[in-house]
Amino acid sequence: MEQLQIIKQGGTLMVDSREVSKMIGKRHDHLIRDIEGYVSILNQTPNLGADQFFIENSYTAGTGKSYKHYLLTRKGCDMVANKMTGEKGVLFTAVYVTKFEEMEKELSKPNSTKLLLQTALEHEEKIESIQSDVNYLKENMRIDGVQEFQIRQKANIKVVKVLGGKKAPAYEELSTKAFSRFWRDFKAHFEIPRYGELPRIKFDEAIEFIDAWQPDTSTRLEIQSKNQQQTIKVVS
Repeated sequence: MEQLQIIKQGGTLMVDSREVSKMIGKRHDHLIRDIEGYVSILNQTPNLGADQFFIENSYTAGTGKSYKHYLLTRKGCDMVANKMTGEKGVLFTAVYVTKFEEMEKELSKPNSTKLLLQTALEHEEKIESIQSDVNYLKENMRIDGVQEFQIRQKANIKVVKVLGGKKAPAYEELSTKAFSRFWRDFKAHFEIPRYGELPRIKFDEAIEFIDAWQPDTSTRLEIQSKNQQQTIKVVS
């Protein structure tokens, strides 16, 4: 995720909408569309003042064509962040709040090159710490309810298929045993007490495990025996 650059214009700290779009992973034209929607609503109440949140501006691309962008004040960043959910929203909020606070504190102090460099270093360390926390969450976050359902559903289909289908004799007599063997193998493979504890980053690996799973030799032979008995009865 990109780092925000704070600019000072007319005594106000602001962020370029192009940087915000990169940071939150949203197309710039879509972010512009959202901001213009906010501006339209704010302009209906003059005492709020849309320019306290968003300042319209323009830039020239390499082709020489001019494009619209916005400068967001801290209030503007608050409004964008309040519309977001999930990890990107959390990280965006953490970064812009930290950056604005650092810049506001710096502007309140006497100008000093050494102090500016120190503040910049401390800011970078905070960003690295935030990124480290985000990486930790990614590595340890558990699967959600939808993913739990997908794993359970795919596992059910797999075990039933191994048993020969729901109409097979093995399904009627050995389904409990087969399902028990599957979940025992699944939890042992991923070293978890229950499948809902599976780390989210291992979800794709779990799907591959289910596709490749086969019961142990003893159970597999028992399934074959049950289903062959039915075949013999039909033939005789």
